[in-house]
Amino acid sequence: MKVEQFVETIGADFYTGVPDSQLKPLCDYLMKIYGIDPMHHLIAANEGNCTAIAAGYHLATGRIPVVYMQNSGEGNIINPAASLLNDKVYAIPVIFVIGWRGEPGIHDEPQHIFQGEVTLGLLEEMDIKSFIVGKETTQKELELALAEFQEVLSAGKSIALVVRKGALSYDGNVAYENGYGMMREEVIQHIAAAAGENPIVSTTGKASRELFEIRTANNQSHKYDFLTVGSMGHSSSIALGIAVNKPDTKIWCIDGDGALLMHMGAMAVIGANCPKNLVHVVINNGAHETVGGMPTVAGQMDIPTIAKACGYPYAVTVDSFEELDWELAAAKERNALTLIEARCAIGSRGDLGRPTTSAVENKIGFMEYLEGLHSYAD
Repeated sequence: MKVEQFVETIGADFYTGVPDSQLKPLCDYLMKIYGIDPMHHLIAANEGNCTAIAAGYHLATGRIPVVYMQNSGEGNIINPAASLLNDKVYAIPVIFVIGWRGEPGIHDEPQHIFQGEVTLGLLEEMDIKSFIVGKETTQKELELALAEFQEVLSAGKSIALVVRKGALSYDGNVAYENGYGMMREEVIQHIAAAAGENPIVSTTGKASRELFEIRTANNQSHKYDFLTVGSMGHSSSIALGIAVNKPDTKIWCIDGDGALLMHMGAMAVIGANCPKNLVHVVINNGAHETVGGMPTVAGQMDIPTIAKACGYPYAVTVDSFEELDWELAAAKERNALTLIEARCAIGSRGDLGRPTTSAVENKIGFMEYLEGLHSYAD
């Protein structure tokens, strides 16, 4: 189905969400016709955040908003869906548009497999009726489904349109760029060189894929790295849990701006505990680049100032390799929690692969390596 038909059939004038690669035609179309416009289209920090924004829109206008997301975000909407939207509470209707990663029978990455299996079941448990949109779904079929859902929406309940891979298409072209010169993969190469044999926790998406290929190209072991292939926004918390239990080992976290935004409260917890052995590197390209390049609000933020306010004793921004190398070397020697924001361009290699080891193999190798380091904290 053409995304123009999809949007026309839904008939809403407000969308908010977190970008998803399977919903890229919709995301690109919304960026083309609205851009970022608080009256019509907002990209949120996480899926719970956009659900609450949608609730506010309904309270202010009485109209039904659309929340778009990948199915991995269902966990983030459970609380607001159950305790805010539900008809036993405020009865606020929302149309969820959900990209179905890991659909049973469709090959996908390991972090999507179980999520794909429980996607429809979770919606059912939340009393959110769903309709599956596939490649063969016609505009008329979608119209009929939405007509049947009108009684549900009128009763203050939410519905979900679950979008299969390739179900939506868009012929338009939207270019995403920011003007910075460093490429993320090159930044990660410099981080890996500076870290040496120190453990690295890397965030979900292309950053972990690039780190894996960098180790392979350098004939290095993958045991030094924990690749957070899912759980967007949680890599810094994983790194904190490791750092406090390995206080004599420098721990590095490679984070992204979209991931940082998704659970930014983690910075406050890290700052409050202030592990002296943690280096938090945030690679900021101001975009959800892994899923298509749609913008984040991080391009407008002063991340070092936020980090310092959260208790990080040292935080800095760099946008050149000369500055990056100096700060990485200093961080390795510094006996203090450090944040380095590296501003970089949007983009990656077209032939970028994926890890050739399983998630469990990655975990086992990483744990065995950590076990051989210093003892746990008393």
